[in-house]
Amino acid sequence: MKNKKAKQIIRVLLFVGTVISLFYVPWILVKAWMLPLPDTVQEQLEEATELGFDGIIVYVDAGGKEPSFYAAGYKNRENRIPADPRSLFKIASVSKLYIAVAISKLVRDGRLALDKTLSDYLPELGGRIENMDRITLSMIVQHRSGIPNFTDTHNYWVAPKGSDEERLQLVLDLPANFEPGEDYEYSNTNYLLLARIMDKILGYNHFRFIQEEILQPLNLKHTFGSIHDVDMDDVMSGYYVGYDSDLKTVDNGSMLATAEDLGKFIRALNDGSAFKDKREQEIYASIYRFEHTGLIPGYQTIAKYHKNIDTVVIQFTNTVDFEGYNWNLSEIEYNRILKIIRRNRK
Repeated sequence: MKNKKAKQIIRVLLFVGTVISLFYVPWILVKAWMLPLPDTVQEQLEEATELGFDGIIVYVDAGGKEPSFYAAGYKNRENRIPADPRSLFKIASVSKLYIAVAISKLVRDGRLALDKTLSDYLPELGGRIENMDRITLSMIVQHRSGIPNFTDTHNYWVAPKGSDEERLQLVLDLPANFEPGEDYEYSNTNYLLLARIMDKILGYNHFRFIQEEILQPLNLKHTFGSIHDVDMDDVMSGYYVGYDSDLKTVDNGSMLATAEDLGKFIRALNDGSAFKDKREQEIYASIYRFEHTGLIPGYQTIAKYHKNIDTVVIQFTNTVDFEGYNWNLSEIEYNRILKIIRRNRK
C-alpha cells in the first residue's frame, strides 16, 4: 500500500511540475510544435508567417534533383513587397564558415600555421589581449581562446559599433574568460581577429581572398562581404519586434548571400569541392564545423547539410525578438520542414 501511495504522489508531483513548466513556455512555441504537419514545404512557410515571421525563405537542394525555392510573407512589409527567394540576406555568423575555409587554404599553402600564436601574428596589440602569447591560431578558429565576445558587452546591440576596430576596442584589456585551450566559448571576437590576421598576411582585404579562392571557383556570384557592395533593393528587410524601422541598412559587418548561393556553398563544403585537395579538406575538418546558424537583429539563418537524405536546407527568417522566442520558433519551423522533406521522399 505504501508503494502504491508513493507512486500516486510521484504522479501528482510530475503532473504539477509539467503544468508549472508549461506556464513558463511561450504558447506560440507550443502551438507551432503541436500543429498538424502540412503536406508541403510551402504550406509550412505560410504557417510560419501566421506565427509571427514577417518573411521567410527556404532553399532545398536534394542531391540529384533540381533545387527548390520557397518564400512566404514579405521582403518589405512597409511596401507590402512579397518575399523573394532570390533576395540577398544578411547571413551573420554563417560567414565564419567562409573565414574558416580561407584559414585552411592559407595553412595548406604555408602562409599561416595553426600552432603559431596571436602574439606572432598581431604583436602590435602589445599584450592587450590576455594570454595572447599562448593563444594559438587553432584555438581562435575553434573558439577555445578565452577571448571575451564583443557582442556580449553591455548593451552592445542598442548601439552596435560600425567598424571592426571599434568592436575590438570593446574587449581590449579585459580579463580572459578562461585559460587558452581549457574550455569552449563562442566569441565573435575570435573571427574579427582572424580577419585581421588574414588582412595582414595577404596585404589586402581578406574578402577578396574569399572571392578569388572560394566564391569564384564555385561560381557563387551572389555572395558579398558588406551591404556597401550591393544594391539595397536586392536585400530582404529585417525587423525587430517592438521596433518599427527596417534594419537592412544597418552595417553590422555581416556578409550577404542568396539562399541558393549559401546552399551551393554548404554542399561544396560537405562534399569537398570547396577545397583544392584532400590535405586542405583535412585541415578544415580538424578545426571547424560543416554547418552553421546566424543571428543578428532582423536576420536569422539556419544552413545545414543532412547527410542521411543528401539534402541541403537553408532557411532565412527576417523577424527577431528580444526574448529569443523567434529563434526557437525558427528552429521549430526548420525541423518541421525537414520532416516534410523526409516524408515526401518515401
